[in-house]
Amino acid sequence: MLLRSVCCISVEAPAEISVVRGATVTLSCSFTSSSSITSLMSVDWTFRPESGGREHDFFHFSSQAYLPKEDYFKGRVKWAGSPSRGEASIQLLNASLTDNGTYTCTVRNPPDVHGNPAQTVLTVTPQRRSVTFTDVGVLLVFVLVPSGIITLVLLGRILCPCWSVSEKRPAAAHHSPIEVVTGDEYFYGQTQQKQSLCCCYFKVNEPL
Repeated sequence: MLLRSVCCISVEAPAEISVVRGATVTLSCSFTSSSSITSLMSVDWTFRPESGGREHDFFHFSSQAYLPKEDYFKGRVKWAGSPSRGEASIQLLNASLTDNGTYTCTVRNPPDVHGNPAQTVLTVTPQRRSVTFTDVGVLLVFVLVPSGIITLVLLGRILCPCWSVSEKRPAAAHHSPIEVVTGDEYFYGQTQQKQSLCCCYFKVNEPL
């Protein structure tokens, strides 16, 4: 009785992949086989939606890639593998929220036909909004920023007048023409008169 040894093929893939909607995602799958790669080597990819439901095949490779013909994945799958290097990856174009789910990669290379397939959970999130400066945005910046600065300065002057008013030295006292200053009350309204006063007399005798 002849016993033949059964060889197992090892298949690996990332457990989880996250991308934004509209991006191109590579569903990586690599394998290791103890047998040489031949034309009998085959790759199958299946998909199970996140919402549940049955698992269905959407891609097959055997000497050439057989792309999906159904409407769901039609035109959005590309073969990105290289059997000679142990690569069985595919690319999913224009990822959508309905692509969320579990993707399973199965590789067979007779006589290596036994082995566990590899699974990847794909999560597609809404696209992030990128902030870009348009001509209108730049114009608004140049208009609003100076206006805001001017407004703050004006408010500062209104709320705190000391910012704009400098201290002034007290001016010299000035009296109104009708103001009475202490010490002058006695002379106010009096008319000053000039008087002549003779203190002594001189007599001059002319010679005879």
